[in-house]
Amino acid sequence: MPDLSLLFVLAAAAFVAGLIDSVVGGGGLIQIPALFTALPGESPATLFGTNKTASVFGTANAAWRYARSVRIPWRTTLPAALAAFACSYLGALAVAWLPREALRPLILVLLIGAAIHTFRQKHFGSEHRPQHAGQRELVLALLLGGVIGFYDGFFGPGTGSFLIFLFVRVFGFDFLHASAAAKIVNVATNLAALAYFVPNGYLLPQLALWMVVANVAGSQLGTRLALKNGSAFVRRVFLFVVSVLIVKFALDTWQNTVF
Repeated sequence: MPDLSLLFVLAAAAFVAGLIDSVVGGGGLIQIPALFTALPGESPATLFGTNKTASVFGTANAAWRYARSVRIPWRTTLPAALAAFACSYLGALAVAWLPREALRPLILVLLIGAAIHTFRQKHFGSEHRPQHAGQRELVLALLLGGVIGFYDGFFGPGTGSFLIFLFVRVFGFDFLHASAAAKIVNVATNLAALAYFVPNGYLLPQLALWMVVANVAGSQLGTRLALKNGSAFVRRVFLFVVSVLIVKFALDTWQNTVF
């Protein structure tokens, strides 16, 4: 258990992470580095388990708040969440036999493509016009949830942002409905990860409790801002977070190539 000053630093990081995560995802950009910096002696699995514990409560709180104010497109969201849960666990198992670092250049290209598309299409995600129904909707939802769920279990960074972009691009949601749907799918992927971390003891319970409270508080503020300001606000935050992800992936890819 870290000392009191570190607890406050980690709680502050969890608050900001919960705020960002509740709008467009990407809270791991703040919460995970904070944990690794504050607790360099802990195993990565324990820190990831603690991170997921805090995140799942904040994301679940955001999903609940969205569901009270936004009509959730359950016919798309629920199959995607179920597929994401199953495939996230498979992704976690695949870490042992697939090179994760090989994904960095591909993810960087995909993030740049998503940012360019969103920036150039000024009305992209401004209106909620679902585009699919029936069997086609089910198949696409299962495919989307399965692919993103596997990615979250296997690698992770940017999962929420990818979900939002795909819900807008593939299903015709506006950014607000896409963010609401993404939170539900994210809860499923986080629960799948915890199904591995918690039984194996990869968790700091007391620290996780502090971070849960802070993450939920941040998600309260984030969802309030998103619901108050609508899709235009979510779109702006999405572009900001994706830009930060692009810089991070570019630096990580360069460092791995050079060194």
